[in-house]
Amino acid sequence: MSPKSFQDLINDVHDKGICQECGGCVSFCSSADYHIIDFVDNFSPPVYVKKDECLECGICHYICPQTRASDYDLNRSFTFSDYNSMPLGPYYEIYSCQSTDNKFLKYGSDGGVVNSIINFLIEKKQIDGAIVAKIESPFSRKATFINNKEDLLRSSGAFLNIFSQLKEVQKISTYTHAIPELKKFSSNKLAVVGTPCQIYTMRCMQELGVTPSQNIEVCLGLFCFENFLFDKPQIKKFEKNFNIRLENIKKINIKEDLIISLKDDKKIHIPFNHLTEYMRPACRACNNFTNIYADLSFGGLGSPDKYTTVIVRTKKGKDIISKAFSAGIIKKLELDDLRKQKRDQLLIQYSQLKIQRYQEFTKNIRKAL
Repeated sequence: MSPKSFQDLINDVHDKGICQECGGCVSFCSSADYHIIDFVDNFSPPVYVKKDECLECGICHYICPQTRASDYDLNRSFTFSDYNSMPLGPYYEIYSCQSTDNKFLKYGSDGGVVNSIINFLIEKKQIDGAIVAKIESPFSRKATFINNKEDLLRSSGAFLNIFSQLKEVQKISTYTHAIPELKKFSSNKLAVVGTPCQIYTMRCMQELGVTPSQNIEVCLGLFCFENFLFDKPQIKKFEKNFNIRLENIKKINIKEDLIISLKDDKKIHIPFNHLTEYMRPACRACNNFTNIYADLSFGGLGSPDKYTTVIVRTKKGKDIISKAFSAGIIKKLELDDLRKQKRDQLLIQYSQLKIQRYQEFTKNIRKAL
């Protein structure tokens, strides 16, 4: 059978409305230097720029998280069988952790653990920097390279003094194009913070040995139930429905629901089933909640306030977390067996909810064909 082309990717993924826009196909195209495919709109799938020059090598189709063409190879590499027997994917241990750095704890998500680990790896020269999602405003993120503590704090919104002018903004999204940033730093050893679809694509590239995947030193995965996308009418509708002005939002976080912290210190909790119309459509075609192919997975679900749930998945992740504990840059919450069981069951519950949503969505797609 001949390799799939980008046109096949358009047929199999884009035309079905399930492109995650992760940027893997654009960044790791065999002819990327010749600008064969690219994004022409940050909120739409990539397109052919020079279709006649496509090599039809099939890499774009193989590494796409929505084709699942790499499932067998990745699952074998990560010793993952299926969600029935491994509902949280492969892992060594699960912890509830907190940064011991007051600034990371104050400005970071949950327990500030991700930023603490990145800063630790930079200081120990295990990485040259990291690709992270910089907060530009509520519900708006941008993939950014950082290589020092101050930039990490800036990426968390610590020094964010202005809100994006909504009169000028047509769309905002919590999703970032992290993968295309890799090519800008091809000589660096990098940690990458990503969603499940982004980490999946990066692992596929590593399986193939596609440049510059060799520069990805650590994959730090985020739990992801869904990402959000707003155009101007939706922003107005969101503000009206939940009686919130976006410029009054100080911080957003996700645990069992969406938690919005306002500048007057009030907190608003919004259940996910009230946010369906603001979800990125492609998120319905993803069944990976806890980021099973990462070295370390992080999220707020299952841990108390100001703590991060950390799932240790690989030997590399195990080594990093052990050194982080020993260095005292993070600490773990000691939990009895009952509290551990409740935490893990909550993680399984949300993992299964995402799988069920995926199964229903793909079933409807098949019916429509």
